[in-house]
This record gives sequence, C-alpha cells and structure tokens, in this order.
Amino acid sequence: MKKNNIILIGFMGVGKGTIARGLIKKSDMFAIDTDDLIESMENQKIKKIFEHEGEPYFRNLEKKTAIWLENSVSNTIISTGGGFYKQENLNKIGKVIYLKSSFQGILDRINECPNADKKLKKRPLLQNMEEAIKLFDSRVSDYEKVADIIVDVEKKDLEIIVDEILGKI
Repeated sequence: MKKNNIILIGFMGVGKGTIARGLIKKSDMFAIDTDDLIESMENQKIKKIFEHEGEPYFRNLEKKTAIWLENSVSNTIISTGGGFYKQENLNKIGKVIYLKSSFQGILDRINECPNADKKLKKRPLLQNMEEAIKLFDSRVSDYEKVADIIVDVEKKDLEIIVDEILGKI
C-alpha cells in the first residue's frame, strides 16, 4: 500500500526542490530532499561523494535512504536526486510525480537563476554536456514508466505547477 508521500522525480535541475517548497506552502505537508539527507549522513556535498567514493557508492546511499523513507516517513513531499527513480521500493514510498521538461528547458531554467554558475557546478553529471544529454535521453522513458503522474513543467510558473500537482493528487 502506498503511503501519503509525494515523490518528485525528474532530471537534475528540473526544479524538484523549488516545486517541493512551493507545495509545502499550499499543503499541510513537510518536505525533505534525498540529496540533502545523503549530504548530512556523509557530512560532505554530493559532488565530493562522487569524486571521493564514486557513483556506485552514492547509489548505495540512495538505496539506504529509500529504505528509510519507506519505513519512517509519511505526509511528506520528497524531492529526489536525478537517479533516485531507480530505487526498487519507490512505489512503496508514495505517489511518484515526474516533473517533465526538455533538456534545453532545464538548462534555460538553471541559467535564469542569479546563481546559475553555482547550480551548474554542484551537479557533477552536468559537467560534460554531451554526456549529460545522453544521460537525459536515456532516462526520460524510465521516468515516465515509474511515474504515477506526469507534470510538464517547462516554461510554467511555480504556482501553476503546484496547483496542477495538487489537483492531480
């Protein structure tokens, strides 16, 4: 049975954290971010975890986080890292919402931020754009397969996205 959590999935930079913060303002839910939880557990930034320990180590931390979420968290909006959708127990944690955008739409969104350079630098998998596009293309259909709800977020105001999500759940 699914819990009453909302899980936001989608490619890095699509706005999962921003949308989670928008949702908590219009609901009685809390919000947590899986990358923030992992950084807290490891006492280092995601980028450093990738550099020092490698991607497989990081993915194992995501698995540990997913198990904890399933067993311990309810009534929560969960924004996830871009690869978190691969967790086997995802559908046991809550309702999965895929925030859909084109790759260019994601780049445009990041570049519109005042701290765009910082946002790009903190995402290790966005350092090589050619590889990032390949990764994006390889994930789109997987995001769609695991999602309970798909919300197109490209060029939409936060309030419209939040209202659409709340209307669909």
